Amino acid sequence: MTAPDLALYVHWPFCISKCPYCDFNSHVRDSVDQAAWRDAMLADLAYEAALTPGRRLGSIFFGGGTPSLMPPATIAAVLAAAERAWGFADDVEITLEANPSSVEAARFADLASVGVNRVSLGLQSLRNEALHFLGRAHDVDEGLAALATAQAAFARVSFDLIYALPGQTMGEWQADLTRALALGTEHLSLYQLTIEPGTRFATDAAAGRLTIPDGDSAADLYEATRAMTATAGLPAYETSNHARPGAESRHNLTYWRYGDYAGIGPGAHGRRGTLATVRHKKPENWLGAVARNGHGAQVEDPLTPHTRAVEALLMGLRLAEGVDLSRIAALAGGFAPLDWRAIERLSALGLIVATPDRLRVTGAGALLLDAILTEVVETRVVA
Repeated sequence: MTAPDLALYVHWPFCISKCPYCDFNSHVRDSVDQAAWRDAMLADLAYEAALTPGRRLGSIFFGGGTPSLMPPATIAAVLAAAERAWGFADDVEITLEANPSSVEAARFADLASVGVNRVSLGLQSLRNEALHFLGRAHDVDEGLAALATAQAAFARVSFDLIYALPGQTMGEWQADLTRALALGTEHLSLYQLTIEPGTRFATDAAAGRLTIPDGDSAADLYEATRAMTATAGLPAYETSNHARPGAESRHNLTYWRYGDYAGIGPGAHGRRGTLATVRHKKPENWLGAVARNGHGAQVEDPLTPHTRAVEALLMGLRLAEGVDLSRIAALAGGFAPLDWRAIERLSALGLIVATPDRLRVTGAGALLLDAILTEVVETRVVA
């Protein structure tokens, strides 16, 4: 039996400016020794490839800080090494995250020429005042120009927007989303603003200087988002991701379907069979580990069958398609770790659909996903 395709995540940690809602601000750098980083990335990749023989890559994702500022030659070297080590699926998806600045957009054609075929663009808002609040360096015109350049360069383009911002009204968000849906991409990532601990936003919120929409208002915005994207032919296939059928992010589907993925670069996570892998987060520590050991792994922890089954449930129930219960049971080594009394009760409320083969959360249930997961997934520690 042929092993399922593997995914590769390449984390480029460096940013060119600080962000008020990011906890990676210690990674801002004015310059980077590109040759040293390229060699270290290739060594980290070779280590993972040696431990996953006989696999083929279905997707590669360059993410992290500002990966679109990686030299195209570095990306080309990583792609060439990955193809030699694993081989590519015929329709391999190679995605790169990019900021919508004119500097980065000027590199899109070069990035496409070395093999990148999908870009995920961080527009984040279609209003200048919101971009200023979010600490973004681009304005709306620059962002839209970068989007047009991306659409000319890459076969597939996605962009993200953030909503439920302080003071944002339903009418404003509906107008922004209507405009976004008219821009011609087949994939949108639409996230509610979250306040991460240790960020400037968290400090402002704790001091009362920042007030985000309350639960009811955020729920109304979420429901309107799902209704509008569905009507436009880009239904939600995951909690925050919307796409025309066939245009879903293949790489992210590997995560949500609990497939194996190799993670290289500072802070990258991976799943290699029954092992959870984590790279050193601080760039200098990662570089030092590669120099000493030939790889940047800090943690390679075995996962119990129960933990793997729980992780697969927590990820898979984010998807509109839900989870295959026979697979969950196989991961658990017997029975799926689910509270069936809770499932029956939530099914009666129209929040979950359960069949002998699958379990999925309904559109109404997606609004309460975190609470539903807490109730139905048995997360107790099993020796």
